[in-house]
Amino acid sequence: MSTFRRRLVTALVALTLVGTTAACAPQPTTQLLTGTAGLGSSAQESTQDAAPQAASRGAASGTVTAPQDCTDGLRAVASTDPGGSPEVTSGSTMAAIRERGALRVGVSADTLLMGSRNPFTGDIEGFDIDVARQVADAILGDPNAIQFRVITSGDRETVLADHEVDIVTRAFTINCDRWENIAFSAEYYHAGQQLLVPSTSDVTGIDDLAGQRVCAPEGTTTLERLEQWEGVEAVPAATHTTCLVLFQQGAVDAITGDDTVLAGFAAQDPYASVVGDPVSDEPYGVGIPADQPDMVRFVNGVLENMISSGQWEDSYNRWLGEALGPAPAAPKPVYGRTP
Repeated sequence: MSTFRRRLVTALVALTLVGTTAACAPQPTTQLLTGTAGLGSSAQESTQDAAPQAASRGAASGTVTAPQDCTDGLRAVASTDPGGSPEVTSGSTMAAIRERGALRVGVSADTLLMGSRNPFTGDIEGFDIDVARQVADAILGDPNAIQFRVITSGDRETVLADHEVDIVTRAFTINCDRWENIAFSAEYYHAGQQLLVPSTSDVTGIDDLAGQRVCAPEGTTTLERLEQWEGVEAVPAATHTTCLVLFQQGAVDAITGDDTVLAGFAAQDPYASVVGDPVSDEPYGVGIPADQPDMVRFVNGVLENMISSGQWEDSYNRWLGEALGPAPAAPKPVYGRTP
């Protein structure tokens, strides 16, 4: 890529970031909260029965990680059976949210296609945001009755444990370690870790990365996996968007992350390409405070309705279809976990 074109693309991304982090007037029932981690900054991480998907995916020197079995004998993706349609019962977590008048949701505002601020309308939108709106609609009868809290990847567990938000929909990979601190819904999207490289690069997968600098955000499973790749210089950054700026400045040779994230970056930078077979399974779930099992059951009921009604497929095609192809089958929920 010519120096002029690289600088032009970098400038355009910088303008996008300004639009992302600027204070925009919210809709009447949609509010933006910016807390300790969110003052104008956001990030993204790394998103059925996932075992068959893991078996079908190939990788070069990286091995696709099959869904974990936790110490309690349950699979990491196992959640709590909703036991029927979601209902707001007296004295429940959902009733308290209804009384408050808004669902508080931790989100990204700079992950194009999943959760990002529209520079023209100021709205935060994307596939993750659609999931949050389904939950808000089920509780409050209004998909816009949300207070968005823009958070980084590293903030996700903290804001849930401290009850600063009701749920997190932010490309949140379900794993056993996180179950120790928070709870998850059933899986609602299945992602895989890949690479973003310049279109002119000879890199086609992990085996070609020896001696190269690869960026990933701090506080993510992506960075943990990257640090295990031999011969690769791991470059941590505050956010995936920071990785993108470093990439466009030539300070790193590649970015690694979930396919959903990298697809959004490729859409922003026409001189970049997503390459390589997925080297991990990243099952996304809605993060929920550990002491609210009624909310877990409720959200799982909402997700079941979203899938059976066709809304999941519609949302996928709207946000991800062009970048990732036609909608796959929605993840099949795995239950069996008890409070």
